[in-house]
Amino acid sequence: MAPPATLTLEELAREAREGNIDTVVCAFTDMQGRLVGKRVTARHFLEVAHAEWHACDYLLTVDMDMEPVPGFKAASWERGYGDFVVKPDLATLRRAPWLPGTALVLGDVVDHHGHDLPHSPRAILKRQLARLKEHGFLAKAASELEFYVFDDDYRSARDQRYQDLRTAGWYIEDYHIFETTKREPLMRTLRNALEAAGIPIQESKGEWGPGQEELNVLYAEALEMADRHVILKTAVKEVAFQQGRCVTFMAKWRADLAGSSCHIHLSLWSPDHRPLFADDRDPEGVSTLFRQALAGMLATAAEATLFLAPNINSYKRFQAGSFAPTRIVWSRDNRTAGFRALGHGPSTRIECRIPGADVNPYLAYAALLAGALYGIEHNLEAPPAYVGDAYKDPNIPSVPRTLAEAIARLERSEVLRAAFGDEVIEHYLHAARWELSCFERAVTDWELIRYFERG
Repeated sequence: MAPPATLTLEELAREAREGNIDTVVCAFTDMQGRLVGKRVTARHFLEVAHAEWHACDYLLTVDMDMEPVPGFKAASWERGYGDFVVKPDLATLRRAPWLPGTALVLGDVVDHHGHDLPHSPRAILKRQLARLKEHGFLAKAASELEFYVFDDDYRSARDQRYQDLRTAGWYIEDYHIFETTKREPLMRTLRNALEAAGIPIQESKGEWGPGQEELNVLYAEALEMADRHVILKTAVKEVAFQQGRCVTFMAKWRADLAGSSCHIHLSLWSPDHRPLFADDRDPEGVSTLFRQALAGMLATAAEATLFLAPNINSYKRFQAGSFAPTRIVWSRDNRTAGFRALGHGPSTRIECRIPGADVNPYLAYAALLAGALYGIEHNLEAPPAYVGDAYKDPNIPSVPRTLAEAIARLERSEVLRAAFGDEVIEHYLHAARWELSCFERAVTDWELIRYFERG
């Protein structure tokens, strides 16, 4: 019988005594959705770090290059870049079977008084889940993550400046079994390792692009699902590295190939786990709560887009006819819309198709749930389901097309300011403005090719 995936402290102590586990990855999620933290000896974790460990507070103010960004209120040179505390959530303690002798645990970032730091991604989601609980609801979610696999390793890809990379396939492969067989050593390892880590995998499949894969995880309560999402993403990168390959979760890694999405499925349930989105008495089989939550998500989608599409590159994915949405509208089973109603009976759920694979799940879930709560609290009514090609309908509101537009929409958002707090919104706006300014100063390959000789 396989050992349990999740661990208690007592089980970890036994595994450490028997020499099966010697290292614990202690981590939390930064603004970009990456795991950051320390590798701790199992002995030290059991003696000390299971209660708390410390890290520099600049980790929630850096950009993708780990550059300490000036101008944040939460941490700065003026404030001395001190420490904050990370308290491991022992419910997340689990084996990391793809790493020898290793367990992993995620933590909450708190101040020295034990209070959640409000700008920590996990804290932002927990706040919205607490608001839902006040209404008598809990949220369940699932992430559908897509990524490209390459036959190059990470170092050679970097040395080539990510040009002329060999995708692990060379033709459109959506659902092809033979083509995905070529990557089965990677994908089988991932499916089995994640299952052994307590992350139930439904399936993997070839996506549209050459070398593109999708890995689907069984739904769970929203906080648990966000934790699964970030662990899965890290595992995919690490297993690819171990096999001499590399992967990318960029929303759009090449202009002429399909982007990589992260469709998010959400539903609301009672505290005793009864699904609340279905109603057999309704002609469409959905409840009033479903219609209110969906209406709120639609009403706030444009101002929430920064949390669904956080990077410059995220917006390159929003192209008509690409299966990525460009319009904020809902439909039944229609992939041209930004939102879909899927399932029936207990499986009835809302799918948001806006996020790319570069999304931070804690922030995306929180933003969507804040929209749902807005719809519930204001008794909003979703419009009729859209029928037809939403790409071609100019009367439907558009998803923001650039990071600058998304920043402007969030700046004016009364709903998300009320839900997240002004300080949190300003924190993420500051990070986004910095990212935009870095891009605006950069000279791209496109500019060199277009203007170097002929300009």
